Amino acid sequence: MISPQHYPDLFAPRDWGFLSWQFTLNIPPDSLIANVNLVPFVGDQCVILHFENGKWEIPGGTLEPGEHYLATVHREALEEAGARVDSFHPLGAWACHSPLDKPYRPHMPHPDFFRLVGYGDVELITQPTMPEGGEKVARVEIVPIPEAERRFRSCDRADLADLYRLAAHLRKSP
Repeated sequence: MISPQHYPDLFAPRDWGFLSWQFTLNIPPDSLIANVNLVPFVGDQCVILHFENGKWEIPGGTLEPGEHYLATVHREALEEAGARVDSFHPLGAWACHSPLDKPYRPHMPHPDFFRLVGYGDVELITQPTMPEGGEKVARVEIVPIPEAERRFRSCDRADLADLYRLAAHLRKSP
C-alpha cells in the first residue's frame, strides 16, 4: 500500500497564486485531463530533462484540442526527450484548480482539471525536437533514481524527486 507519509513532498498541497494543486492516486476521467507527464525508464534507470533555464524536469505537457492523453504522452516524450514510448502506466494525477476567469487554453477543462502522470519504458531514438514556443531542453540524461532525486531536490522540485521514487517502487511491485 502506498502511503502519502512515504512521499510527503509529492502529496503536499501547492499554491502558486494562479494555480493550486494536490497529488492524488486517483485516475481522473479523460474529460478532465488537461496535461500529462511521464516518468520514463530505460532499463533500471530513469530519464530526466535539463532545461536551458537550469531546472531539471519531467517530460510532459498540455493536450492539444481533441488529443487523447496517450497521444500527448507519445508526442511530448519525442519533443522533449527524443524518446519513443514503449509503455505507459497511469499512477495518479495532480488535481488542479485555477482561480482565473478562463482556462490557459480554450479547449482545457476549467477551473478544475487534472495533470495525469504515469511511468513507462522508453527508448531514446533522436534528439529532442523542441517545437517553436516549447521548453528548451539543454540535455537529456539517463540516471539512477537516487541521482534523479538529488537533481530534482537541487532545483526545489522535491515533489518530482518523490514522484520518481514512487514510480520506481510501483514499477518493481508485482
